[in-house]
Amino acid sequence: MTFRITPIQACLLLTTLLSGCTVGPDYVRPQTTIPDNFKEINGWKQAHPRDHVLPGKWWEVFKDAHLNTLEEQVATANQSIAQAEAQYRQAQHLVQSARSAYFPTANITAVANRFRAASGQNVAVRGVKNLFGIAGALAWEPDLWGSVRRQVESNTGNAQASAATLQALRLSTQATVAEDYFQLRALDAQKTLFDETVAAYQKTLDITKNRYAAGVVAKTDVVQAETQLESTRAQTINLGVQRAALEHAIAVLIGKTPEEFSLNVVPLEATPPPIPVSLPSELLERRPDIASAERKIAAANAQIGVAKAAFFPTLNLAASNGYQSNTLSTAFAAAGRYWALGPAGAALTLLDGGAKQAQYKQEIDGFDASVAFYKQTVLTGFQEVEDNLAALRILEEEAQVQERAVTAARQALTMTTNQYKAGTISYLNVMTSQAVALNNQQTAVQILGDRLAASVLLIKALGGGWNVAMLPTPDEAGGEVKWTDILPYPIY
Repeated sequence: MTFRITPIQACLLLTTLLSGCTVGPDYVRPQTTIPDNFKEINGWKQAHPRDHVLPGKWWEVFKDAHLNTLEEQVATANQSIAQAEAQYRQAQHLVQSARSAYFPTANITAVANRFRAASGQNVAVRGVKNLFGIAGALAWEPDLWGSVRRQVESNTGNAQASAATLQALRLSTQATVAEDYFQLRALDAQKTLFDETVAAYQKTLDITKNRYAAGVVAKTDVVQAETQLESTRAQTINLGVQRAALEHAIAVLIGKTPEEFSLNVVPLEATPPPIPVSLPSELLERRPDIASAERKIAAANAQIGVAKAAFFPTLNLAASNGYQSNTLSTAFAAAGRYWALGPAGAALTLLDGGAKQAQYKQEIDGFDASVAFYKQTVLTGFQEVEDNLAALRILEEEAQVQERAVTAARQALTMTTNQYKAGTISYLNVMTSQAVALNNQQTAVQILGDRLAASVLLIKALGGGWNVAMLPTPDEAGGEVKWTDILPYPIY
C-alpha cells in the first residue's frame, strides 16, 4: 500500500513535530542556606506543639473584640489592597493574552470599489467599473521553538508572584493595624495612669495648702506641688497628639476618612499570646514575600527561553477564501469564489547589530538579579523572626524586673508621704518619690505595648498563617476565561 503526503500535509506534520521543541533552560528553584533552628529560640516558651500553625485570622489570638472588628474591615475597604487585587487581575489577563498566541487569527474583509481605468491601457471593458468582494483569512505562526510557551510560563509566574505580593500586602496592612491599635491602647493606659496621678497630686496639693495655712510648711512647698500637678496635666494633654495620629492612621487603613472613625478610650487589657514558631525550613513555605520572589525567578527564567527563541527562524502560514464580482447581485455566485493557500513564509534574521544577543544576555542578567533578590528576601525573613523572638524574650524579662521596680516605687512613695505628713522630711523628697513612681509605672505600660507590638511583628515574620499551597495554580493564575472573551468586541 502506498501512502502519499501532500505538501500541505508535510508542512503541518513538520510544524507539529517542531512545536514540541522548547529552547531555554527549564526552571529549577535556587538553593539557599537554611539553619536547623532559630538562634533566638532558646528559652522560648511555646504553649502549642511545633506542628501547630497560626490561624488564618491570626489577630484573634489576642482575644480583643475591637481589634477583630478592625481587621475584618481591612480586606474589604483598604485601598492599597484593592489596588493590589486589580494588579493581580491585570497579571491574569496578561496570561490570557500570552495564551492567545497558540491559536490562529481570523478576519473577514469586505470591499467595494468603483474606478475607471486610465486612458491608454489595454483593458477588456473601458469606462467606469465596479468591484465587490468579501473574503475570510486565517493566519498562524507555529510555536516552533517554544517562544509562546515560555512567554505563557513567564506570565504565569508573574501572576503567581502578584498573588503572593497581594497576600504580603494584606498581611503587612493587618499587622500595621494591630501595631497602631496596641500603641493607641498603650496611650490610653498611660492616660489612665496620668489621670490617676493627677488626682493623687491634687490631693497632695490640698494637704500642702492646709499645712501651709497652719504654718507647718513654707510657701515653696505649695508652689512645688502646683508645679508638679500642672506639669503632669500637660503631659496628659500631650498624649492626645499621639493618640489622634494613631486613630487617623487606623481610619485610613480600614478605608475611612478620619472624620468617619473614632475609638473610645479603653484600658490596655491584652497580653502577649503564645505564638507557635515553625521550623526554619518551613519559613520559605509560609512567607508570601518569599513566595513572590521565588515566582519572579521562574518568570525571569522563562524569559531567557523567549529571548533564545528569537535566534531561530519563524514560520508564518496563511489561507484565505472569498468571493469577488463586478456586480453586487452576483457577489456570492459560485463563479466568483476564489481561495488561496499562502503566503507561507519563513524568516531568519542574519544581522541585527547584536540586538538579539544583547536581549538574551539582558534576560540572563535579570534572572541573576531575581535569584539574588530571592536569597536576600530569605535572609531578611530569618532576621525578622530572630529579631522578634529576641525582643519578646528580652522584653518579658524586662517586664518582670520592671514590675518589681513599680512595686518598690509605690512602697517608697507611701513611706515618703507618711514621713512628710509627720514633718520629718521635706516636700522635695515627696516630689522625687512621686516622679520615680510615675516613671516606673509609665515604663511598665510602654513595655507591655512593646511586647504586644513584637508579638504582632513575629506573627507577620512567620507569615501570618499563610502557606505556599494557597498560591494560585497555573490554571488559576490565568483567570477565568468566558466564551464571550473571544468575541471581537468588549463585553464587561
